[in-house]
Amino acid sequence: MNIVLVNPPHTAIGSRVPDDHLPPLGLLAIGGPLLDTSHRVRLVDAEFGPMPLSVLVDGALSGDPDFVLIGHSGSTSAHPTALRIAETIKARAPGVIIVYGGVFPTYHWRDVLAATDVFDFIVRGEGEATAAALVEALEMRRPVASVAGIAYRDDLGRPFATPPATTIADLDACRVGWELIDHGRYSYWGGKRAVVMQFSRGCPHLCNYCGQRGFWTRWRHRDPVKFAKEIAWLHREHGVELINLADENPTSSKKAWRAFLDAMIAEDVPVLIVGSTRADDIVRDADILNLYRKAGVIRWLLGMENTDEETLSLIRKGGSTKSDREAIRLLRRHGILSMATWVAGFEDEGFRDLWRGFRQLIAYDPDQIQALYVTPHRWTPFFRIASNRKVIQKDIRLWDYKHQVLHMTRLKPWMLFFAVKLIELAVQSRPKALARVLFHPDPEQRHSMRWYTKMGRRVWFREVWGFLVRDRRLTDGTTLAEFWGAPQDEEEESMIFQRPARKPARPIVEDARVSDERRLAG
Repeated sequence: MNIVLVNPPHTAIGSRVPDDHLPPLGLLAIGGPLLDTSHRVRLVDAEFGPMPLSVLVDGALSGDPDFVLIGHSGSTSAHPTALRIAETIKARAPGVIIVYGGVFPTYHWRDVLAATDVFDFIVRGEGEATAAALVEALEMRRPVASVAGIAYRDDLGRPFATPPATTIADLDACRVGWELIDHGRYSYWGGKRAVVMQFSRGCPHLCNYCGQRGFWTRWRHRDPVKFAKEIAWLHREHGVELINLADENPTSSKKAWRAFLDAMIAEDVPVLIVGSTRADDIVRDADILNLYRKAGVIRWLLGMENTDEETLSLIRKGGSTKSDREAIRLLRRHGILSMATWVAGFEDEGFRDLWRGFRQLIAYDPDQIQALYVTPHRWTPFFRIASNRKVIQKDIRLWDYKHQVLHMTRLKPWMLFFAVKLIELAVQSRPKALARVLFHPDPEQRHSMRWYTKMGRRVWFREVWGFLVRDRRLTDGTTLAEFWGAPQDEEEESMIFQRPARKPARPIVEDARVSDERRLAG
């Protein structure tokens, strides 16, 4: 079969400002198994440019494909763009089968299928085996109801989902289709040739706002030695200089992570590694942090989320401000940069709360900071906590963590926005931070901090311009539950395969008459 993978252009500020672009790992992971089953597969990556819709569709339809598979890692904010792409493709080529995948369609399959008929199938959860099974079933003219892990409209036009697919236990069994990209086009860290990879999937922690934990269902990791060898191969064969780990928590198992570090050291390739992990794991690994740096780890993003203990308890973060501060100190001692994420809007904060958070950030002394706004997902427990809060942003293209979406009763949107912008400016411009940017003894780290500072400055001004001129907010919006629909946290881990006892699980069928609260916003 002739298959095209489409990576939609993302509207997020972080995607538009940098000159660097990273390859779409999710689509490449789907492409590998499809290539190995003798299908013709190619990628249209519309992030470059970004590519205009007409050019994207021309590229996707050239060669008369049988299937177009659309997916994006930022799937909530990318959904309107994915929808426009699918509508345009269907209008020009009605016979092309369009398959949609990602976290957002996985949970919103009922809404998506009820709102439009341009998506023929939705792949729910991990897609490597499911996408290949769906294509095979359609090619061999077998009933698609036999394919686990998909959703579509039945003969009566009703949204219909088959039982969940079996979770992929062996992550090394499904290879990434690296041959689908020109490695010379992808870079990060200020021009270094780069790719995105996953050592593990899932996370054992229970943070109630996380939109990824339930999607992966459980934590698993690749073979540490095989993973290190793949990185070394990418460097030697394709000149890859930097690996951006997409894991939620790659260091969950100290034993597995230590084995990977040892394997990377043995490969002896000059590859830098950046990613994110928990501060608790850094403190736990104090005795092997020297191996982190020796293996190539140069920066960790620490998902601290907040500096208030009560807020950390509310969101079930499981960490503490003490471990956050200690993790940053340990990383600096071992020559590893720290980026602290700080999220505003979990609770009804006021200026005093923001001031306290600012002082805590200064005390933490991170090398870099990433300030975000809480963005609740319907399938997470936090959505239920926040379900009665008012929505101030109905354009879901801006539900990207970089825009305010929820109402605050004690602060107007402009108050919170400029307070956060000032906190960012003050933390990044403090004397210690500027001294590191200008005079850090490690040239690699000095380069990376200067690159991040330059990019951050451009993003900062773009966000201010967008808030003042371009973006529109509601003054009296609906509640979160009215905007998205009823909470779905009971379905957070709905992709877990349950072995039937005596009777097989019945497919899920939704009535075609979808109530207002279940319709997609916008």
